[in-house]
Amino acid sequence: MTHAWHDVTPGSNLPTEFVTVIEIPTGSNVKYELDKHTGLLKLDRILYSAVHYPANYGFIPQTLAEDGDALDVLVLCQEAVHPLTLVTSRAIGLMTMIDSGKRDHKIVAVAVDDPEFNGFTDYHELPAHRLNMLRRFFQDYKILEEKCVEVDDFQGAAQASEVIEIALERYSQHRRRGFIS
Repeated sequence: MTHAWHDVTPGSNLPTEFVTVIEIPTGSNVKYELDKHTGLLKLDRILYSAVHYPANYGFIPQTLAEDGDALDVLVLCQEAVHPLTLVTSRAIGLMTMIDSGKRDHKIVAVAVDDPEFNGFTDYHELPAHRLNMLRRFFQDYKILEEKCVEVDDFQGAAQASEVIEIALERYSQHRRRGFIS
């Protein structure tokens, strides 16, 4: 069986374009998460707040973020994409949060195969309201769980590429050392 994190190739045009494995479709209030052991999705929780994901949410395979998970991606697209779908994505920005005291990067990307979004190359090109919705979702989605989340200012595509490169290298190092199986 294919493991979504370890066996899917992250792409050939890294770090600008990459494959995103979708976990959560836009509009959902169901938090799915990759089960690291099986490579399947598991129900993490139903969101406590009356909010829904403002973009398709997933991860870049064969990456390792600072929080010990694969690197998170928000994929802007016209449609909700089913979980475990592979989406060719392009980084246009970076949103960094502090969640439970840890840095948690979110790559902001567009679906390359979506004609409504594939022309965007940097987060500045998005409508301000779209950016406000992304930020507000992450500021609010854990409030009723009594957890504090801080969201930093958005950064550009170049900073997103740097974070992707570091997460790819971190994954490679951990895999070579046997920390990831």
